[in-house]
Amino acid sequence: MSAQREVSQRDLRMRSKEIMDAVERGDSFAVTRDGHQIGELIPLRRRRRFVSRADFAQGSQLAPLVDIDTFRADQDAAYHHALFDPYDR
Repeated sequence: MSAQREVSQRDLRMRSKEIMDAVERGDSFAVTRDGHQIGELIPLRRRRRFVSRADFAQGSQLAPLVDIDTFRADQDAAYHHALFDPYDR
């Protein structure tokens, strides 16, 4: 991201497309009114859509171990066994 520049409220109104395009490219602006800063325009952080294989592998190594018997017991305790089975004839 580049250094923050100042833009007046009037310039923002008159050149909004140009300034917003710059924000989209990663630029930041301090918005001023009567020479005083009143706000900032900063780009949103982009979320990654996918986790890389290396990040997944590292995260998996750091994850706590799951005891499968305890997990199944928790699931059985939470499951209401008297639920209607739509396939039961």
